[in-house]
Amino acid sequence: MALETLKDVIEIDGFEVVRIAVPEGKYPEFKPDSAIFINDYTNTIAFKIQDGPIKEVGMNGCQLDTLIHAASKLIEGLNKKFPCDEYKIAMEHLDRALVALKVRKMKRESRGVEGTSKA
Repeated sequence: MALETLKDVIEIDGFEVVRIAVPEGKYPEFKPDSAIFINDYTNTIAFKIQDGPIKEVGMNGCQLDTLIHAASKLIEGLNKKFPCDEYKIAMEHLDRALVALKVRKMKRESRGVEGTSKA
């Protein structure tokens, strides 16, 4: 039911959502530059996670932020169908997590280490 809330979503956090409908054990043709795959047949969502610093290896997957955005979209969709305070609270906490990650990124940018393997 939760993935039904993403049926009209074509991108999350700038990444194209690739929808497939193949049975488990079958291998669809993935787009190599895509990072989010929804399989409507198995009711699953998969993320290709960034492997290595972007400035050093290029963009090859999504970051943690994208997973949080996806979770937020799922909860938002569920809240439209089944409104409750708990969903609203969960969305607020996910928003806080995104702000914290943005602050981290800004600090790394100001130190000139964002996108690298330096601490």
